Amino acid sequence: MSTPTNPGPAVAGATAAVYTLLVIPVLLVGVILTATHTAATTTAAAIVECATARFADHGPGGVSQPIAGEDFTAEQLANAQTITAVAVQRRLPRRAAVLAVATAMVESGLVNVGYGDRDSLGLFQQRPSQGWGTPEQVLNPAYAAATFYDHLLALPGWQTMPPGQAEQAVQRSAFPDRYAPREPAAAELVDRYWQGPDNPVPPPPGATPAQYTPAAAGCPDKGRGNLNPRDLDPKQLPPGFTLPPDRAQSAAVTYALVQLGKPYRWGAEGPDAFDCSGLMQAAWAHAGVAISRTTATQVHDGVPVASIAAVAPGDLVFIPGADGTPAAPGHVGMYVGNGYMVDAYDETRGVILTTLDSWKPKIVAIRRVAASDGDGPPAGGDPRL
Repeated sequence: MSTPTNPGPAVAGATAAVYTLLVIPVLLVGVILTATHTAATTTAAAIVECATARFADHGPGGVSQPIAGEDFTAEQLANAQTITAVAVQRRLPRRAAVLAVATAMVESGLVNVGYGDRDSLGLFQQRPSQGWGTPEQVLNPAYAAATFYDHLLALPGWQTMPPGQAEQAVQRSAFPDRYAPREPAAAELVDRYWQGPDNPVPPPPGATPAQYTPAAAGCPDKGRGNLNPRDLDPKQLPPGFTLPPDRAQSAAVTYALVQLGKPYRWGAEGPDAFDCSGLMQAAWAHAGVAISRTTATQVHDGVPVASIAAVAPGDLVFIPGADGTPAAPGHVGMYVGNGYMVDAYDETRGVILTTLDSWKPKIVAIRRVAASDGDGPPAGGDPRL
């Protein structure tokens, strides 16, 4: 493996996309919509009503946070979430995730960098010339993590090796002593984002490493979101709909609205199809704000919104869905303002417009991934509710 790089911390501050009053109407005119109605299961959830806190120190995907005695930016936390989520999805032991996060901490500082020693790239500084994948692949955090796990699992006895030795055996770094000291902090990061119980060590892989599929890091819920009321036509925006004045919120909301009617496909990240979390990531990326990829990790992005009354346009709203629970929600949509939601529902309906009221009985979490243009959102939330 190449010499590790040590990029500086990610710059705090969400980057808002600049929209004008001329661009936004043109985007909205291009909306193509198709959807009908179906039944959905109901999971009641109580939301505590209280005032929202002020938000500051936002980086891409949310806020920086102290863990294990050091500060991690939102970008670093999002990448740790992704690495952990891939291990959970593949039903690997928690130890595998700790080794992977520790490796990324050493190799890239948990930043998905597009440079390195020779042709090294990404979180793990993997080299395309050495068979780790194409540049595009190794710069995909989920793919890079899956490839690291493929090589780790092919290593006999990796799970019982002393600290640092398994990482070095995979990476072949010029600085092998750097991995072991990062394992305690890596373990705390993994504990923060791990979903479910620990998993047993899998059997040794065959000659061909398991192939990563984008769906492994997607939104497996396949919709099961919420019903439209009978008087709402999900094929068009209702009369009088107005975009939020905040530039970042407006950019994310506009992107989500323009996708109405596009197909749902598990693991899809656009532009032609989406799953629920893929749509959320793409919408906020359009606004210049990076969030993580899966429903399991997005529920930790940004900062919590304390009540439904405080919801603001662009907020991510979570429900258990068909395959999740209140503690581990399986479906996510975006509140777009004016009392409406947009989500990638299922293969039959695709991306649809629904109402916040239809979501209220099922909501288990709300996350705000970017601050507004000012010091924070109004304490009362969306004044148009």
